[in-house]
Amino acid sequence: MFGKIVYISDTLAHIQISEGTPLASNLMNMHVIFEDDNKKILGEVEDLDEKIIKVSFLGEIINGKFVGGVIRKPTLQARLRLITKEELGLIVGEDKPGSMLLGYSPLYDNLPIRVDINDLFSNHMAIFGNTGSGKSCGVARLMQNLFLNPNFVPFRSNFLIFDAYGEYHNAFKDINKINPNYNFKFYTTNKTADPSNYLRIPLWLLDVDDFALLLNAETHSQLPIIERMLKLVRIFSNNNEIANDYKNHLIAKAIMTILYTNQTASSKRNDVFAILATCSTKEFNLEAPVQGIGYTRKFRNCFTIDTAGNFPESNLMTEYVSSFIKEELETYEVTESNYFTLEDLEKALEFTLISEGLLRNEKSYNDAIMLKVRLHSLTIGENSDYLRYPNYITLEQYIASLISTKENRKAQIINFNLEDVEDSFAKVVTKIYTKMLFNFTKKLKVRASIPFHIFLEESHRYVQNDNDKNLLGYNIFDRVAKEGRKYGLIFNLISQRPVEISDTVISQCSNFLIFKMNHPRDIEYIKKMLPNISAEIVEKQKSLQPGTCVAFGKSFKIPMIVKMQMPSPEPYSSNCDVVNTWQAK
Repeated sequence: MFGKIVYISDTLAHIQISEGTPLASNLMNMHVIFEDDNKKILGEVEDLDEKIIKVSFLGEIINGKFVGGVIRKPTLQARLRLITKEELGLIVGEDKPGSMLLGYSPLYDNLPIRVDINDLFSNHMAIFGNTGSGKSCGVARLMQNLFLNPNFVPFRSNFLIFDAYGEYHNAFKDINKINPNYNFKFYTTNKTADPSNYLRIPLWLLDVDDFALLLNAETHSQLPIIERMLKLVRIFSNNNEIANDYKNHLIAKAIMTILYTNQTASSKRNDVFAILATCSTKEFNLEAPVQGIGYTRKFRNCFTIDTAGNFPESNLMTEYVSSFIKEELETYEVTESNYFTLEDLEKALEFTLISEGLLRNEKSYNDAIMLKVRLHSLTIGENSDYLRYPNYITLEQYIASLISTKENRKAQIINFNLEDVEDSFAKVVTKIYTKMLFNFTKKLKVRASIPFHIFLEESHRYVQNDNDKNLLGYNIFDRVAKEGRKYGLIFNLISQRPVEISDTVISQCSNFLIFKMNHPRDIEYIKKMLPNISAEIVEKQKSLQPGTCVAFGKSFKIPMIVKMQMPSPEPYSSNCDVVNTWQAK
């Protein structure tokens, strides 16, 4: 079948087909061995015609181990033969502790293909493919294979799936049938479901950057306003004497600023009344009694304007307002977070608007009003339910609650069903959780002692080149892609449009499962962006059957065609059955 070698380059060898010898089988993509007296080179049949077989070099077998890459080329006198079953075992993986079944080789009679669990799950992974190519089924099968592994029990694993369409609930809900120690938990944005399964995020665990995303902040000048709002809401949420004094102090400072401007008396009165209409306390409001010498007036009556255009009671007014100013409060900080609501945030933002000189700065005031409008829309909108946590909880307690069932058992797979919210809010939710987990894992005493795996279904909706980097100085997905691996926070991107995903994140992925893709922009993109993809791999994926992928990266000795089994049970990812739907019954 194989004749003599007639040509060798850095990457290819041309082999004549022996005359009168028909090809015994379809050789395309099969692996062959170039055997010299002192070396064995592994190659793959890349192209063939009636006379010539073209074979690309993949690596070398040295002392019974496969080493990727070829430095020494075979000689023209090398013998060429098909790979043996024993040699094939060096590249398809062994059934040993710490390994798992990935799928089967359609080229070698469904030979099992196994991967090292550490190599696959300790690095970022990307799974790409067209709609209907088998991505969702492949992900479900991958996870099911891990938990079905008889040689390994991943009890302490934490897989968080952000599910854009609610596909994976069916695939994992009965995972405890595999092992009673395995548990599945889900959160949903569907408000007709059991309220105990609602997605809810504690507001006090969010920082300035998180609120900037929630409120769709656009300028750097809005960040100090958000920071001031958070400082005030933490002070006010204590609901103690200091909190009340602080409110009075802010109102008094704002009024004094107005009183010392060169506005007309009527303008000053209007501005003061506007402040007290939105920010007031029991002691400091328009109806509060102001004690003069031998008489008492309501505070609003102190702003009566005489015929000269002045306030006759200006001295009384100034003394009353000054009595609430306590300069020592300017340095007061709350060291611990407290429970607060969206309504508390709105009130804190109102006080922020009257402080920090915002009233006198038109641009800053306009930025603050924009935040105020968006915060109010969030407070009264449908998405507010997802930001109303019923009780105070710390970050550590909240993370623990995410990975625990109602029966206080460890959950290995946590599914977040985001199909009932718009993409813009879903993107913010995924960023908030990613940042929360990043901060949590960074603070662990033993680095990477509690790994988390984030699966982002339809990741092109979330992992984009947003304005975050310009506004905040970073994008959390980019940061986790670059730094998360060492802390045990790992991305698994699932997408049909890799061209829309952040270049930085894709460049940090070490393993790839590429299902069939047809769109020329996506094909061209993965050809340019993926670190170890070749033209041959790109061509292979174009002709793949559903459920079959090209797998390559750190977990694989060579790029391999892998046929994934259908998951059991399957995710809800199949097409609509129009025949049964349309047919009259």
